[in-house]
Amino acid sequence: MLLDTPVRLGVQLQPQHVSYGDLRDAVLRLEDLGVDVLFNWDHFYPLYGDPDGAHFESWTMLAAWAEQTERVEFGALVNCNSYRNPDLQADMARTIDHISAKAGAEGRFIFGTGSGWFERDYDEYGYEFGTAGSRLDDLATGLDRVTARWAKLNPAPTRRIPVLIGGKGEQKTLRIVARHADIWHSFVSPEEVVHKVGVIERWAESEQRDVSGLLVSNELKDRDAAVADALYDAGTRLFTLGFGGPDYDYDIVRRWLAWRDGRNGVSV
Repeated sequence: MLLDTPVRLGVQLQPQHVSYGDLRDAVLRLEDLGVDVLFNWDHFYPLYGDPDGAHFESWTMLAAWAEQTERVEFGALVNCNSYRNPDLQADMARTIDHISAKAGAEGRFIFGTGSGWFERDYDEYGYEFGTAGSRLDDLATGLDRVTARWAKLNPAPTRRIPVLIGGKGEQKTLRIVARHADIWHSFVSPEEVVHKVGVIERWAESEQRDVSGLLVSNELKDRDAAVADALYDAGTRLFTLGFGGPDYDYDIVRRWLAWRDGRNGVSV
């Protein structure tokens, strides 16, 4: 039985082809509109458009968002495990968690992570690319270290920091999801969601972990309400929307917020 919560809308602000002022303004506007979660991504070069265009680093930006925002949860969709020592990642996450805790409330940071895939990042910044399998093995051991470090830090995180893991591979990725994730994110079809959740549940038996509280997340970009409805029926409750600038189309966000509110039975 999957976690059945109100629908939440996350917006992934693409940190490319914009000024930082554009990003800062977009963060404020999206929080004011009522978005539930803000994401960026963890790369060093643009993924679309001019490959040498403007681009900003993920974690320093997230620390700024922690101070700038008041209500939204936020994180990377997703952090690349390869780029930073896992114990350092844990400490950075804990610190951002504390920065985001306002007026004595809990922090709002989500630790979204994955094994990495963008070879240019590795080559240009001097990381060993390895293979898809070796990067997933590193993610599995890295997450063990992250959670162990959280238990040692002083001060501790303000809450149990949610772990979001992105991916769909059934032999390794979904086993890591079953072992560590509070949120599973993918781009798969509604039909595949049901199958993949079944795989996660079978791995959870091997890992001796209860995944009944797992939150299923999926992407809305280039999809319509019919697909979103089918994803909802398959168990998805966090919906993310890729959002690029500098000419941000906030009407798209408003439409998806209205869909969210309708699903949650909120009168507009």
